[in-house]
Amino acid sequence: MPVVLTPLDDALIERLLAVAVADATPEEVMPPVDGPAGWTPARQEFFRAFHRERSPGLAGPLRTVMYAVHADDDLVGMIRLTLEHDEAETGMWLARAARGRGLAAPALLALLEQAQRAGARTVSAETTPGNRAAQATLSRCGAVLDHQGDKVYARLELDA
Repeated sequence: MPVVLTPLDDALIERLLAVAVADATPEEVMPPVDGPAGWTPARQEFFRAFHRERSPGLAGPLRTVMYAVHADDDLVGMIRLTLEHDEAETGMWLARAARGRGLAAPALLALLEQAQRAGARTVSAETTPGNRAAQATLSRCGAVLDHQGDKVYARLELDA
C-alpha cells in the first residue's frame, strides 16, 4: 500500500481535523488544551490554528512542515518535520483505523528523505515506554532508542 506525504494547506487541515475528530483523541494529535475532555469547539479551533501556524513550512519562523499522510487515496494521519540547522525532529499520528496496517514506517522513511533533502544529518523523536508500536517503527527505520524514565528518545543518523 503506497504511502504519500502531502504538505498541509487549509483544505487538508480541515480534512485532517475531520479524520482526527472521527478517529483519534485530541491528546493523540496535538498539544494539550485546557477545558473539558473531547473535541470541543475550542480544541478544534486550536487544531486549525496550530497547523496553520506551521503552513509556511521550513522557510517559516517555526521551521516546521506538516504533511498529511495518505494511504492509497485515504487521508490517515499527519507527520511533521522541524529543522534546526542540521538537526531535525519529527512526530506522527495515525487514525485508529490506520494503525497496525504497516503505514507508519513508510511514512517515516518518506519524511527522512525530506529531512535529508532539507540538510538534516540527524532526526530525533520522542515517545513513551507504553507506545511499543512507535518504538518498533523507529527501530525498524534505523533509530537508536534511549529509555529515560517516562520518555523514550529516538535518534536517526542520516547518510551524508
